[in-house]
Amino acid sequence: MSLLDPQERSARGTAIKAEVTGNPAPEPQTPLEESWRDFVYAEVWSRPGLDRRARYLVALAGAAFAASERDLELYVEGALKGEALTVTELREAALHLAVYGGWSRGGLVDSAVSRVAERLGLPAAERTPIRAAPWDPQVRSEEGAQEFINVMTFPGGPPATPYLEAIRNFVFGEMWCRYDGLDQRSRRWLTLVGVCESGAETPIRTHIHAAMASGNCKPQEMQEFVLQYGIHAGWPKASVIQGVVFEMIKKIEAGLPHDA
Repeated sequence: MSLLDPQERSARGTAIKAEVTGNPAPEPQTPLEESWRDFVYAEVWSRPGLDRRARYLVALAGAAFAASERDLELYVEGALKGEALTVTELREAALHLAVYGGWSRGGLVDSAVSRVAERLGLPAAERTPIRAAPWDPQVRSEEGAQEFINVMTFPGGPPATPYLEAIRNFVFGEMWCRYDGLDQRSRRWLTLVGVCESGAETPIRTHIHAAMASGNCKPQEMQEFVLQYGIHAGWPKASVIQGVVFEMIKKIEAGLPHDA
């Protein structure tokens, strides 16, 4: 049996933390700081099962739910310096997270992007208006219904209440379809963190299934997501999500819908 060298692990963690945050990694002074370096960065962020861009999106959303402005700024700065995400994409991430985590949490991301972009001297992002011209309400509703199918892979119900109407008209009719600002796969990771944090069974099950049924996320990537999510949400929450991922992978492999 070969032994693993703790010094090598620490060196790897230091290097990866510097890459991910865009800043030099100081020497840990507490056991918690040491675990960030030797486990979170050396062992999790180094894993090949999920690309760096996806890990940034999960980490950004996780930091927003934890209301950690320090971590948010570090991830934003690292993503920009490493060119994993652009200012425009981060602005869209803030809007997307507002839907799945509330506008206050989306605002945390938006504010962090503003501070970091100003500090780095980056130009303001190009902004595509959510609606730039008058619209036909019926057309908007029909477009939202079609985008729901595109994203969720099954038809949505009728907009019988103000909440359900907002899902069709704004969430899917206007926000999800802003692919010129952020692609569908990237939106998946933000959504998954939001629904997992909600603890709501139906959104968790439907979105985990849709992420794989749509082809946006491979089953192995969903397993890696659970680990990355657990860093920010904690192992108890991640254990619940792990069980749903196992179940939905079996349904996908059998060609079954989420509620079969």
